[in-house]
Amino acid sequence: MVLAAIPSPSRGVVHLGPVPLRAYALMIVVGIIVAVVVTARRLRARGVDPVVASEVAYWAVPFGIVGARIYHVISSPDAYFGEDGDPLAVFEVWNGGLAIWGAVAGGALGAWLACRRMNVPFGLFADAMAPGLALAQAIGRWGNWFNQELYGRATDLPWAVRIDPAHQMIPGVETYHPTFLYESLWNLAVAGLLLLVDRRWRLGRGRLFFLYVALYTTGRLWIEALRIDTAEKVLGLRVNIWVSIVVFLLALLALALIRRPIDPDVGWTPPASAGGARRTGGQQAGDTDGSGSDTGSTGSTGSTGSTGSTGSTEDPVDAAGAETAPGAAADPAPGTTPKTITPPTGGPTAAAPASTATSVVTGSPAGGSGATAVADTGAGGATAPSDGERPGDRAAEPAGPAAQDGR
Repeated sequence: MVLAAIPSPSRGVVHLGPVPLRAYALMIVVGIIVAVVVTARRLRARGVDPVVASEVAYWAVPFGIVGARIYHVISSPDAYFGEDGDPLAVFEVWNGGLAIWGAVAGGALGAWLACRRMNVPFGLFADAMAPGLALAQAIGRWGNWFNQELYGRATDLPWAVRIDPAHQMIPGVETYHPTFLYESLWNLAVAGLLLLVDRRWRLGRGRLFFLYVALYTTGRLWIEALRIDTAEKVLGLRVNIWVSIVVFLLALLALALIRRPIDPDVGWTPPASAGGARRTGGQQAGDTDGSGSDTGSTGSTGSTGSTGSTGSTEDPVDAAGAETAPGAAADPAPGTTPKTITPPTGGPTAAAPASTATSVVTGSPAGGSGATAVADTGAGGATAPSDGERPGDRAAEPAGPAAQDGR
């Protein structure tokens, strides 16, 4: 005797005038939106333009739908090519019939192609996408509830799903295992575990994605064993069970083979030609700690200091005698020759060193300064420092285009 059961919807389609709005398709669309939003937020946290998520979706979604349909037709051919089958029904995607394994394979192919076009490492994107993908599956599974399909064995458990007579696999039996609910809850748990693992260890290089695959296939194995809908079998087992076993083993193999250091994705910099992926959130090209400092090819300025051009012999004073680079500069490093000052008329003259070359002294990286002091010993054009200023206390202004920061 069944004391309680989950009722099934009376219908799975609503007509808005001549346009049918199918709950099955609506659940898929909502799942895709959630996946894109979650992936975008996770890409931003990794320093990648979140727009990449939607740009990849433009490729992954069509490829995923085509892959899902192809896999469904191959695994259930009788409905289309059997004795009473209709080959043209292959194209009626709106009537249901999308297999998750085909969706994952096709979507992954589309995402890989999109990442290649935008020069985004696929492993980085896949790791960012994994929790969102699990959430999308958790939402999409409710489409089976609206269609009253893909349920499990008959049961009288309180959480059994009640199926209408027109959709009953066993005539006269109303309640069955709600496999859609089992898989939805399993995927929610997988998404939560992935977020926890990523926050704790930050696996990187696609390992979080392969962990998702391993966890999902583990649940799919026992859920698939409960289902009683028509399916092709090999050696007495449903094809989807064999696929789950193979994919699970491949995921474990991938996790074992990827042995690079943890979190190598942080600090990734897209090539200059990449149109879509850009570093954001304070992490720019060459900046791995989010400090915002730039390290151009010829030197630049940032929060941790920089080195200027070594070919500049100009004093940091313009024609009017005003400093063009205000601000305190670092003292010359110990052991360097200070700048010789020659008074314009009379008075004592500091001893000039034998060399007239320009010496460039950079602060020691270990000291954390990184500033540059220039000692110009050329004859003429030298300007005496102001009161209280020691020779060499001024920073030289980089000369010419070679001293730009590489932007």
